[in-house]
Parts: sequence; C-alpha cells; structure tokens
Amino acid sequence: MADRNKVVTVGSGPNGLAAAITLARAGRSVQVIEASDTLGGGCRSAALTQPGFIHDTCSAIHPLAVASPFFREMPLAEHGVEWVYPPAAFAHPLDDGTAVVVERDLAATAANLGPDGAAYQRLIGPYVHDFTPLTDETLGPLRIPPRHPFALARFGALALLPAAILAKIAFRGKRARAMFAGVAAHSMLPLEAPVSAAYALVLATSAHAVGWPMPRGGSQRIADALVEILRGLGGEVETGRRVTSLDEFSDARAILLDVGPRQLASMAGERLSESYRRRLGQFRYGPGVFKIDFALSGPIPWKAKECARAATLHLGGTLEEIATSERAASGGRHSDRPFVLLVQPSLFDPSRAPAGKHTAWAYCHLPNGSTKDMTAVIEAQIERFAPGFRDCVIARHTRGAVEMEAYNPNYVGGDIMGGAQDIWQTFTRPMFSLRPYTTPLKGVYLCSSSTPPGGGVHGMCGYHAAKVALREMGG
Repeated sequence: MADRNKVVTVGSGPNGLAAAITLARAGRSVQVIEASDTLGGGCRSAALTQPGFIHDTCSAIHPLAVASPFFREMPLAEHGVEWVYPPAAFAHPLDDGTAVVVERDLAATAANLGPDGAAYQRLIGPYVHDFTPLTDETLGPLRIPPRHPFALARFGALALLPAAILAKIAFRGKRARAMFAGVAAHSMLPLEAPVSAAYALVLATSAHAVGWPMPRGGSQRIADALVEILRGLGGEVETGRRVTSLDEFSDARAILLDVGPRQLASMAGERLSESYRRRLGQFRYGPGVFKIDFALSGPIPWKAKECARAATLHLGGTLEEIATSERAASGGRHSDRPFVLLVQPSLFDPSRAPAGKHTAWAYCHLPNGSTKDMTAVIEAQIERFAPGFRDCVIARHTRGAVEMEAYNPNYVGGDIMGGAQDIWQTFTRPMFSLRPYTTPLKGVYLCSSSTPPGGGVHGMCGYHAAKVALREMGG
C-alpha cells in the first residue's frame, strides 16, 4: 500500500531539490535519490585539474537563480550562499582590441554603445521595469489567461523574433549587434530561429535588473544549501543509487522525476502505452557542448583590459560570425571559429584557486552527440582576444558532448538545456499539454528541465511540478 504522505524525488539537480523542498514544506515525507555520489546535478563543483583549483562542472553564473520566484523564497544566505557580483555582468571583446561591456547600470551600458546607446535603452528599459512580473510569467508553464498580460504582450512582441533580425532592426552599429548576438547565443539556437531573441532580451535585462552573480566557493554551494534546507524540513537524501524502474517505489504516494523523457520511458517500461512512448521519443535535443576547465598561472591577458571587469565573456566577433557558428552546430557541422562562452570566476572569488593562480572555463556548441575534440579551436578563439593565453595554462580538463551525457544522463548528446528550446519546445515540453508535468501514470510527474520553463538554474520546473502533485494529492 502507498504511504499517503511519502513522496520520492529522483535526481538532485536544482529542479529535483526544488520539488522536494516544495513538497516537504507542504508537510510531505520526502526522499531524494541521486545516482551520483555528489548532489546538485548541473549545479556542482569539483577539483577537476589540480588540488586547490575549484571548477564548476556546468552552471557558474546565476542571473535566473536570483530572479527565480522559488529561489527568492529560499533562505540561501542562512545556509552559506554568498552572491558575488562582478563589476560588469558580461563583456564582448572585438578584434579591434576594444570590448562592449554590459554594466549593471543601464545608462552606463548605453554609453558603451555609442550611437546605439539610446536604442539599447529604449529596447531594454521597459523590460527592466517589468522584470519581476515578466519572470513570473516566463519561468513557468503557459498560463491562459496570463497574470500579467501587458508585461507579457510587450515582451512577446519582440521575443518571438529571430535574434539576428531584431539585432538589425534595433541597432545600426556592429558593436551593439555583436553584443546582442553573443547573449542570444545562450539559447543554443540558430540566430535566425524564432524566439532566439527572447533569450537575449531576458538575459540582457537580467544584467540590469538583478545582475549576473556567482556563489562564493562554487555552484556546489547552492546545491548544498538546498539540501540543508530540505533536511531541516525532515527530508532524506540518498546518493549513489541509480533508479532503473518505478517499481522500486510501490510504497510512494507520488514520484517526481528530475530526468529526461528517455529516462522516463526506460523507468516506466511497459506501464506506458505505445502511443505515449512514441510521443516521448519525438522530443528533440539541441546542440551539445565541448567544455574545457583551465587552471591558470595568472589572469587571462585580454587585449581589451575592460574584460577583467566581467566574469562572463562572449567570444565570437561579429553578429555574422556568431550566427554562422550557431547555424553550423544546429545543422550538424563543426565551426572552425565557434562562439565561445568563457567564465573567469577567480578574478572575483579568490577561494577558487591557490594564491596568485586562477581558474576559467570555456565551452562551444557543436552537433549533438559529437565526439570531436574542440580544444584547439576553443583555445584559438581565446588567444584571438587574449594573446599569450596559452602560456598561462597550467592544466586543463576537457569534457565533450558524449562525456557530458556520461557525466549527467539528462544532457543527452551533450545538450545541457535538457532539450531544444525552439518555438515548438519552449512551452510544449516534453510534448504539447496543458499539464506538462503530469504523465499517464497516476502519481508520476516529470520535473526536469525537459518541462517548462526549461534549462537554467531556477528550480521552477521542480516547483511547478510539485505544486501540480500537491493539488492532485489533495494538499
């Protein structure tokens, strides 16, 4: 017989922990089961290169965490999370030795954009004003009717556009267009794809509304804090146990799965109908990533000195070059000059490396499931904007698309977003449904980034799934 109060959450990523905490706060008896020996999913840190160098294994910069309605309710500071805010949110170096720097202050950022400064303020300013209602609308499933229709309508009018088109409509100069392309590339979509502009608008707005912070000591601190909160509510955690079948939890009232559609189908086995399994199999994954973690002898020697004011760097040159790179990755091709996302945390958090030394990581997008080693081309892109970078490298740790999936099975083919987030799969994850967190199986729910609102450290997939489960359990 199922225990009316017992709930099991499979997976300890931010979404799995958010689901567990939400259920525990409602008085349920919660157990979290994690296959890995360490908790946190995409929010972990480890000494990947040499002793004393702390590297974030996936997520590192967390604007969505500080914006998330779920995280806003969590007493993270009481459990050791200290947010570090670099002076600038992100920087985009250019081949002329300068860089576009996006500051926390909107007006200061506009000043960096010269003749496009006023256009940037007109584009982003209204979203900064609407940021809280906007995140409440976008960090969740599609609501009909929306709670904040005017904020959502103002956002949606431009968010549905391809980023490449909006950049050309909004800006005249190459600097502003390049900056916009770099932040849009976080979407892992071709910049010609509809809704790619949405990611640029949300992330650029967040730079001014909440900043792009990092947790002191590494992203693991976020996961550890959530686990402490859960245990304080009476929740239990078990590591090193890989779940292969839902039959393992016959005594649970509800099961929430922080896993992808493929793992759901595998765990459920013959319980699922053939038609539902077929629909799960139609879920599409986006490009993978190739990631390098560096132990460095000193700070990265950027040509544009202002790059040292930001933890996050977008390396890719012009709008046209970035668009070509992202189009290649989505089209099954490897770019010789890929867009590279780089983070240099130790400039602002000395606890990440021994005295005088530094850490950094960089990744590029490449075809899903690729086995190609992109080390040389990534380092060439860094060297392009920071001559002498290679001389700073003490050690490196690489993880390609296939290794990413081996490290975290939710990253199918290296897709760290939990599935392509194009116009068809932004709100219809893992399939079209007004109840995307439910499954045909009573008491079994999906709470991973393969549900709305998708990838990112915000916990909202788990939060919404838990709310649905509570309503169906009558609490």
